[in-house]
Amino acid sequence: MPSFQLPLFPLQTVLFPGGVLPLRIFEVRYLDLIQRCQKEGAPFGVVCLSRGSEVRQPPAQADDAGDAPFGPEMFHLVGTMAHLTALERPQPGLMLIRCRGGRRFRLLRSEQMKHGLWIGEAEYLDDDAPVPVPPDLVHVRVGLQRLLQHMQAQARPGDELPIQPPLQWDDCGWLANRWCDILPVSPQLKQQFLAVDSPLVRLELVADLLAHLKIGGEPAA
Repeated sequence: MPSFQLPLFPLQTVLFPGGVLPLRIFEVRYLDLIQRCQKEGAPFGVVCLSRGSEVRQPPAQADDAGDAPFGPEMFHLVGTMAHLTALERPQPGLMLIRCRGGRRFRLLRSEQMKHGLWIGEAEYLDDDAPVPVPPDLVHVRVGLQRLLQHMQAQARPGDELPIQPPLQWDDCGWLANRWCDILPVSPQLKQQFLAVDSPLVRLELVADLLAHLKIGGEPAA
């Protein structure tokens, strides 16, 4: 599969295919990125930080030339394409955007430009193959259906829920990803799930985590 270049947005969160990601943009490097992506109708890559901050943090001391280099950012190699679905400019220098997760990719190399934006060379990972939910994991589906019903009952007009159509209740990959969107676990654990290529294995890992957290109901006896 041929490689391609893409702008990167390192975050302290993980975007899954089909997931919804709201972002508040105010750094110049990302304001320029989002403006360009909107103009070109192009996505950008979301990668989860393993070190560093979402916002550039200069160290306490400047270098010999008097310039304050910015603190290091390191991120995982497997990420997800983010497609803009909404953009608002409530005031100058601020954008409120919503994105939808697209394909997963793996970074081959990356480079930080002088103004701070990261550019990567990547290759796409295979999309999840459709895999029906097996009988022993139906409780995982039922648990998410109940949770979505509760969200819908509590939602106010205009709220956008984290689980959006199309609803693919009998697809292992989609079901695992939607649980990963909302589970109260660390980004590093979610990143491990994102990197799992088998949708069935990913759903099994989610089921084990739900059992550990006592979320989502119990499997049928």
